[in-house]
Amino acid sequence: MRRSQSKRIDPDVGILAGRVLFSFQRELFTALAAQGHDRLRPRHGAVLAHLDREGSRATDLSALSGQHKQVIGTLVDELAELGYVERRPDPKDRRAKLIVPTERGLDQMAKADALVTEIEQRYAEKVGAEEWAAFKHAFRKITES
Repeated sequence: MRRSQSKRIDPDVGILAGRVLFSFQRELFTALAAQGHDRLRPRHGAVLAHLDREGSRATDLSALSGQHKQVIGTLVDELAELGYVERRPDPKDRRAKLIVPTERGLDQMAKADALVTEIEQRYAEKVGAEEWAAFKHAFRKITES
């Protein structure tokens, strides 16, 4: 059997993870666009998915997302221009800045949270609640190590 046929029949975990990610992002960002957030792109998720409502440091966003700090800086610039975040001095360290969601950012975060819950519920219905919980547990263990 040729390698390409084998990959179609039994794709490796990288291919499967990519398929899940791209499908999930497409559904999430299409729904967000329909709810008034049409200028966001999946790349913005590296910031928005990890942003605390009270604000986060760029270094923390970088560590949580796995993106370089320079990439996070570029994404924060884009999101600030779009009106989703702003930079504020960190009250715990005057040298540092916090990335803080604006009202528009908070609206997006609330809508995204609800959409993610809906998507995950559909996934759980598709494979069963126990299997879904086991999948998330295994995925978490792999990604946290």
